Amino acid sequence: MKYFFLIFIITIIPGCSNNYNWAWYVINPTLDEGFNNIKFLLSGLQITLIISICSIFFSLIIGFFISLLAFNKTKHLNYLNKIYVEVFRSIPILVLLLWVYYGLPVIFSISLSPILAGIISLSLSDSAFEAEIFRAGIQSIKLGQRDASKSLGLNRYQEMRFIVLPQAFRIILPAIGNQFIYVLKMSSLVSIIGLADLTRKANELVVTIYRPLEIYTFLVIEYLLLIIFISYLVRLMEKKLKY
Repeated sequence: MKYFFLIFIITIIPGCSNNYNWAWYVINPTLDEGFNNIKFLLSGLQITLIISICSIFFSLIIGFFISLLAFNKTKHLNYLNKIYVEVFRSIPILVLLLWVYYGLPVIFSISLSPILAGIISLSLSDSAFEAEIFRAGIQSIKLGQRDASKSLGLNRYQEMRFIVLPQAFRIILPAIGNQFIYVLKMSSLVSIIGLADLTRKANELVVTIYRPLEIYTFLVIEYLLLIIFISYLVRLMEKKLKY
């Protein structure tokens, strides 16, 4: 990953030199035009972060409670867990996004903003994966520890809060980090319903000045830097939780 930029420059830029005049001025921050273009492209960062952070937050909450249904002794609740996971894990995010944005207002006679539709869609889709991550993490805790908690007089809630979840969270943190990256990448789809995220801003600028290679290259770098930063934070949290 750390050699990506070097590889990019060596392979892509020279490869374009014979047949394509690379317009550095488009994304050159030292020039007025380039600075304004970069400022315009980065203006979509706020929407991308809001969508991603809100979606991962709600998907973690929904996924956690859905995962608890898998441990319930009631068969109907077990089936509900399986149905929820299979349904939302199987529907492509783009299809779910379009259905939520155009379908829910018709079904419930409500007004749904694009940003709310994006958060709902990504939350539902990712929560199915989060539910499986939580389930696997909880199941990884040895039964002996649960038996010990019962011998100490802890009820089911106390056992989950003080014994199971702290250990399970350490185990599933890398998987949650991967899902955050996944949600961040999938958030680019909200540009289809008109949200001015990073991808939408790039598309608008391409239509304006028609320099797609330069602009989409900058878009790639934007997402790459965001993902590298998130990966770094996850690794930092992992190290802190080890001690």
